Amino acid sequence: MDPKSRYQQERNDGKEQRAIAIVDAATTVFVQKGIEKTTMQDIAKEANIGIATLFRYFPKKEKLVVAVAAKRTELTFEAFRKVTEEPGTALEKIERLMDYFITDVKRPDNPNIKFMEDFESYAAHSLEPLEDIESFNELYRATSREYSKIIQEGQRDGSIRSDVPVAETLTTIINVFGIFSRKLSLQNNILTFVSDLEAERQLEILKRMILDYLRNRP
Repeated sequence: MDPKSRYQQERNDGKEQRAIAIVDAATTVFVQKGIEKTTMQDIAKEANIGIATLFRYFPKKEKLVVAVAAKRTELTFEAFRKVTEEPGTALEKIERLMDYFITDVKRPDNPNIKFMEDFESYAAHSLEPLEDIESFNELYRATSREYSKIIQEGQRDGSIRSDVPVAETLTTIINVFGIFSRKLSLQNNILTFVSDLEAERQLEILKRMILDYLRNRP
């Protein structure tokens, strides 16, 4: 690589690392203060950069909001993809994915749960679609495709019923188990909330119900 090309590559790498650092700083502040109450000045301070530098990377706060949401979703996608590639029956893989959500419940301070709950409310109350939201939506669809692969694999290996509709089933599992686990995790932070049944136990029961529904019975 010639010196000019090397310099440009290093410059691009430096910009990418700065953008990553800004997103990480924004995540911290969004979780601490909430999306609505967070200002760009708050994020610049957390990232230890000037406000002008911040605006060069992210001209609007909503761009940062979506960037953080996309990064959190990417972490979930990578976890799903890893399970997809592991050995075992499809039914065992689905159980591992649900265990992934149960593990989150055991971490009431999990920034992913706090932020995503706030993000969904923020996006729902936005008068127009958030700028760059398609990047988030594509990651969500990619995660759904990984789940779809597992269900289709299960119908081939015989561990999952062949009569369940793939698209409808995976959407229901993701929504029911994912959203319910997040709600339970948030309730763990409410000191006055009293439950006769621990969150992990509730999710274990729900997991068994879903697995029982999916299991192929020759």
